[in-house]
Amino acid sequence: MLALRIIVGGIVAGAVLALSVTGNLPSSERIREFGQELGPAAPFMWPFLFGVVNFLVPWPILAGATGLLFGTAAGTGLALLGVLVAAALQFGAARVIAGEDFRRRVLRRAPRFDQLLRRNGLLAIFLSRIVPGLPWGMVNYAAGLARVGLPVLWLATVIGGTPKVFAYVALGGNFDDLSAPEAKAAIAVMVVMALAGLVLLRRQLARADRPEPPPTLQG
Repeated sequence: MLALRIIVGGIVAGAVLALSVTGNLPSSERIREFGQELGPAAPFMWPFLFGVVNFLVPWPILAGATGLLFGTAAGTGLALLGVLVAAALQFGAARVIAGEDFRRRVLRRAPRFDQLLRRNGLLAIFLSRIVPGLPWGMVNYAAGLARVGLPVLWLATVIGGTPKVFAYVALGGNFDDLSAPEAKAAIAVMVVMALAGLVLLRRQLARADRPEPPPTLQG
């Protein structure tokens, strides 16, 4: 029964993705009714399904599907849990599977981000969650490779990612009425976070480029 519900949830997420491309989506009310028909166990299973499917499907699409199935209020919490499960899985995959040579090669290709991760992992991951266009999955892998702790990854994701998770969930839950207050709030949140994230990232990268002052001699 558990496996069946996971398969059903995966089909729902995939169907929402496919239908969003073709433009033949049913109403949000009908999809939410289907979410209720999955049974009382569905909300408890959804974050784990979210985390597994996120290896193949981008998390914003899954967050939108969560909003469709469970509504904005419940969907935000479920999607955030799903994002945390996905972060742990991707973090663990990078740490367990990747060897030391691979770790050095990957991090050498993004020296400034690697430097920021080593200096302040919490800040680096926080910025990655609010800056537009940065794939969260790649940051999760990078955190595992850079030996950043999982609690740091989770904390930065909750602090920096919750507003964006809400935005995608609200947009998904109101895809057929973008004039709804929730949809307008979601768009406003994404615009504000994008601008703030770009400004903060620029400042931090500029600071990371500055050479550290030489140690002073005592005596």
